[in-house]
Amino acid sequence: MKRYEQLLQSLATDDERIVVMTAENRAAIRSLPAQLGQRFIDVGICEQTLLGVAAGLAVRGRLPVVHALAAFLTMRGFEFIRTDIGIAHLPVILVGGVPGLLSDGNGPTHQAIEDIGLMRAIPGMAVIAPADEEELLAALSAAVKFGGPCYVRYYDGPPVTNHTGTYQLGEAETLGDASADVAIATYGHLVSEAVRAQALLDHVGVTACVLNMRTIAPLDEACVRRSAVSNQLLVVLEDHLQTGGLFSAIAEQLAVARLPSNLLPLNLKNNWFRPGTFEDVLHGTGLCAQLVAEAILNHWEKNDGKRVNRHAGLPVHRSLELDLG
Repeated sequence: MKRYEQLLQSLATDDERIVVMTAENRAAIRSLPAQLGQRFIDVGICEQTLLGVAAGLAVRGRLPVVHALAAFLTMRGFEFIRTDIGIAHLPVILVGGVPGLLSDGNGPTHQAIEDIGLMRAIPGMAVIAPADEEELLAALSAAVKFGGPCYVRYYDGPPVTNHTGTYQLGEAETLGDASADVAIATYGHLVSEAVRAQALLDHVGVTACVLNMRTIAPLDEACVRRSAVSNQLLVVLEDHLQTGGLFSAIAEQLAVARLPSNLLPLNLKNNWFRPGTFEDVLHGTGLCAQLVAEAILNHWEKNDGKRVNRHAGLPVHRSLELDLG
């Protein structure tokens, strides 16, 4: 049994309100039907029905934890999420499988690259993107306590770092020196790419910190404002369309606060990505550590080239070739 399943079973044992639901997407919860009996509901490939039933159960005092492919959960079911769950501010936890670049090998129909923009447009919806399995478990526990609708991008990858402090919705985690030259704001599985890019940049004399935003809604506005003041370049890295995601959220916050900032968006712009293996997709979209570091370094040199160690004039891609394991 996966650790996610173990935690969900434990939470359900302690809280009889919890009902685990799915639209024939059991990859993360295969062991739970036998454990939960009637508190496990599979409606089949009917995401709209799934959400309507979840809303009805929440009205009756239950706490549904809903699982489906992220693309179909957030797009096919959007009206039901907005109208049945969002307007009533019901405590329904939506868990989206294979979001963003994790949908490797699938075409555009299965790519959830608008999901964050859609979900954060619903007032009161928490939008959570764990960086690894440890954060996924912490996010599930936090979502159960939240008391309102939550959307969780499911990701149970290996640990990115030894996370410090208490996990709180709306609080970012800073990895590295917060006063570094460059801050890389990101979330989900791209936190690991950002950490690798951080090491590459340090190798050529540009210091960087990684802002693991954890939740896009609520956004850690204080962290965003500090970065605008403390860091000479704020990079926003995400596997999402440029419209509506973390870049939009940060740009909106800085505009409201009237804070000028040197922003560099690294995302899917407003393009589909070409399906392929995960590593190929990372490289093809320019979101792998190597290409992220190169994009940051190229941008940095336009503003302050003297700060960059060129290793006796070697080209950028040469100077960034490190074995990071």
